Amino acid sequence: HPISDAYQTMMVERVEVLRGPASVLYGTGAMGGVVNLVTRRMRHDGVSTDADLSGGSYGTFQAEATNRVRRGRLGSVVTGSYGRTDGHRDGMGFEQYGGYARLAYDFSKRWRLWGDVNVTHFNASNPGATDEPYIDNDQRVTRGMASAALENEYERTSGSLSFFYNWGNHHINDGYAPGSEPLDYRFRSKDQMMGLSWYQSASLFRGNRLTLGFDYFHFGGEAWNRYVADGRRQTLADKALDEYAGYVDFRQDIGRLLTVDAGVRVDHQTQTGTEIVPQAGLALHLPHEADLKAMAARGFRNPTIREMYMFPPQNPDLRPESLWSYELSYAQRLAGGRLSYGASLFYIDGKNVITRERNPNGSGMLNQNSGKIENWGAELSLAYRFGPTWSVEGNYSWLHMEHPVLAAPEHKLYAGLRFARGRWLASTGIQYVKGLYTDLDAPSTEQYVLWDAQASFRAARWATLYAKGENLLAQRYEVIAGYPMPRATFTGGVRFHF
Repeated sequence: HPISDAYQTMMVERVEVLRGPASVLYGTGAMGGVVNLVTRRMRHDGVSTDADLSGGSYGTFQAEATNRVRRGRLGSVVTGSYGRTDGHRDGMGFEQYGGYARLAYDFSKRWRLWGDVNVTHFNASNPGATDEPYIDNDQRVTRGMASAALENEYERTSGSLSFFYNWGNHHINDGYAPGSEPLDYRFRSKDQMMGLSWYQSASLFRGNRLTLGFDYFHFGGEAWNRYVADGRRQTLADKALDEYAGYVDFRQDIGRLLTVDAGVRVDHQTQTGTEIVPQAGLALHLPHEADLKAMAARGFRNPTIREMYMFPPQNPDLRPESLWSYELSYAQRLAGGRLSYGASLFYIDGKNVITRERNPNGSGMLNQNSGKIENWGAELSLAYRFGPTWSVEGNYSWLHMEHPVLAAPEHKLYAGLRFARGRWLASTGIQYVKGLYTDLDAPSTEQYVLWDAQASFRAARWATLYAKGENLLAQRYEVIAGYPMPRATFTGGVRFHF
C-alpha cells in the first residue's frame, strides 16, 4: 500500500536498497528498485531494552521503546512508539502511535518459525496547496500488518514459506475551500491484501545458485461516502483481484573472473492478464578488488484498484506499466579498503505509463496508458576513510529525461564528512539539487542546497545524547508544487540502552 507512515523505525533492524528493476523476485511495483525493511530480532540469550525520546521544531515530539528477549530457542521483540508535530504550516498537525510484536521459535539449527504483527494509527491534516488552501481536510487512518513464516537453512539450500495479511481502515474529510460550504459526507474505505510467498534456493554444484519461488496475492477493498445528516451510504467501489506468479533465478560463477545471472517471472493477474518478466546480468571480477557489471532487466507495475475503479478519471481497461532498464557499472576498492569509488551508466525505456488525459469521448478526463519514460544518465561515487576518526564520501548523478518525470532531478550532488572518536560521533553533509520537477501539468522545476548536521555523545554506557539540524541554510524549496518544505529545523534527544 502507498501509505509509508505505517512503517516505523522501531520495527526495523536494517534497511536494504536494491537498485534497478527487481520485478523478477518482487513482482509488480518493483520497477525502479526495492526498499527492503528487515525487522528486528534477538540473536543471543538475554534481555535488551532500548528507548528514544526526542523533541524539536514546530512542537515535534517522538518517543519509542523496544524490548528484546532471547531464552534458548524462544525469542521475542515488543516495541511501541508515539509521535506528533504541529507542522510548519497552519492546519498541518500530525499525530501517530503504534506497536509491533514478534515471536520466534527455533525448532533446530536448521528450522525456525516466527510471526509478527504491527498496528499503526495516525491523525493528519492537510492545509492544501498554498494557492489552493483547504479547511478541515483531515484523515484518520489505521493500518495493520501480520505475517508468519517457516524458514529452513542448510549448507547447500535455504528457503521460506510465509503467510501475510495487510489491512487498512480510512476515515477522511476531504475539506472545503475558503468561502465554500463544508461537505455533507465523509469518505470511508477499507482494504486488505493477503497471500503466501514461497521460495527455495539451492547450490546444485560448485559456484551455482538456483532459486525457485511462487507468490499468491488476494487484494481488494471497499470505498464509500457516509452522509453526515442521515448516515446514508453511497458505495464508490467494491472490488477484489487475485494475482499468481512463479519465478526462477539462476546464478553461476565461471572460474574466479565471471559471474552470470538470469531469471524470469511469469505473473498473472485476474484483471490485467499475464506478464513475462526477464532479467539478465554478468559481473567481471578484475584484479585489485575491481568489478565490471552489466545488467538488463524488465520491470512492471499493475494498475491499482483506485486507478481502475475509484473516482474519476478511473478506467477499468488500464494495462500494466512496464520498462526496460540497462546499466553498466564499474567499482573498485583500494588502499586496503579505505578508498572506494564507482561509476555507472544507465538507460531506461518505459511505456504504458498511466497518465490523466482528455477522454476520447469528450467527457472529462480519463486514466490512460499514454505516458512514456526515456531516461539516461550517469552516477559517480567516491568514499575515503583517513583512519578510525575521519572519513569523507561524495556522489553525483546526472539524469536526462526525454519526457519529464515527477520528483526526478536532473542534477544531484552530495558531499559528506564523518567524525568518530571516543564517545563522540558527528557527521555533516551538503546536497545540491537542480532541475527537480515538482509539477508536470504546468512544468516547473526546483533548485536548492541543503545542509544537514548531526552529533551524538555517549554520556554513559546506558545513555547517549544527540542533536541534529536539517536545512541549516533555511532554503525555500518545494518537492511537490504548492507545498513548501520547512526551513531550518532542529531536534535533540536521548537514547537509553539497558
